[in-house]
Amino acid sequence: MKTSSTATLKDTERQNLSWQLIVLLGLVSALGDVTYETARGVAGPYLLFLGASAAAVGVVSGLGEFLGYALRLVSGYLAERTRAYWAATFIGYGLILCIPLLAWVNRWEVAAALLLLERIGKAIRSPARDTILSHATAQTGRGRGFALHEFLDQLGGVAGPLLFGVVFAVRQSYRDGFNLLWLPAVAMLIVLALARARVPTPEGLEPDTARKQNQSETHLPPSFRLYALFTFFSVAGFATFAVLAYHWNATGVFAPEQIAFLYALSMGVDAVAALGIGRIYDRIGLKGMFLIPLLTLPIPFLGFSRSVSLAWVSVVLWGVVMSTHETIMRAAIADMVGKVRRASAYGIFNTLYGAAWFISGAAMGFLYDYSLSGLLMFVVVMELLALVAFGVLQRRQAASEAAA
Repeated sequence: MKTSSTATLKDTERQNLSWQLIVLLGLVSALGDVTYETARGVAGPYLLFLGASAAAVGVVSGLGEFLGYALRLVSGYLAERTRAYWAATFIGYGLILCIPLLAWVNRWEVAAALLLLERIGKAIRSPARDTILSHATAQTGRGRGFALHEFLDQLGGVAGPLLFGVVFAVRQSYRDGFNLLWLPAVAMLIVLALARARVPTPEGLEPDTARKQNQSETHLPPSFRLYALFTFFSVAGFATFAVLAYHWNATGVFAPEQIAFLYALSMGVDAVAALGIGRIYDRIGLKGMFLIPLLTLPIPFLGFSRSVSLAWVSVVLWGVVMSTHETIMRAAIADMVGKVRRASAYGIFNTLYGAAWFISGAAMGFLYDYSLSGLLMFVVVMELLALVAFGVLQRRQAASEAAA
């Protein structure tokens, strides 16, 4: 594939190249999702199969999400300082190879270590990759660009769990399911190399005149801090799929192969919802974000019941909420922060996001063992705090617009 220099491109050429880069990175993410989203979907039942407790599953899932986000504080800073966006992206995606290695472990502690390593890889790649995407979406519209990437990304999130579910249903073997994941993992790295060859300098896709007022700032804007606080509380009350899946498996609501299909359903909902959510964001901005806590709140009430029908509803809601996290939460950072500070901003933002995931997984794992009513109360408190933070953010933005 021909390498393109972005320095001398015309506007139409730059826009076309931006769409090409978004699609290529979307395919990379899709192939990555075939691999690691499969593991996320069956991590709870698989760790249970290897002998882990509910508390251990909660800690592993929460710690994995925490590492996957908290370490972005470092990786985002390093990406910003070195501008080695592609190198960080390659290293991070390379660690996805830990997932097919799960086929060869016999202890839950070893499986947990591999799952955590993959999450560390996500921490390494995400700020760099999202910065690359932010340059491309300057040409396409933030919401539309990130939505297309998320749509392609979640196609893999649907395909992987479905494939694993079929293999498990036929062979009743976790090892056979994980071994199949070598193919998409290797293909992912090949497509990533093609994207790098096509656009070696993605910074040139975003003109220097874009977001001029933010590029001159040396400090993150107050709206960014308030937005991160809102995100922290809303995510802290968002039940991890691993703990939900543990409940369904332990209580017999769903069998392991059914849980893999449920996760595929949630990824499908995520993909479809992303396209609409991205367009809505481009029209109204952050105003619709207050719906996130309202949609998050019912999930544990439905998912931790013993009703099959309510569990199905919780899966759909889980996919919609996850879509907002992966689409407009990333797009908003690109709009709030100029490209000079953007990689660090993604790192800081995602560190708080990961801390919230850790609190969610660990707290709900322990509370599930001891007090389901306490778990539900925890969720209510977190989402109410998220709504308060959002209200303060809205008032601050309104005051800033009035002053301008």
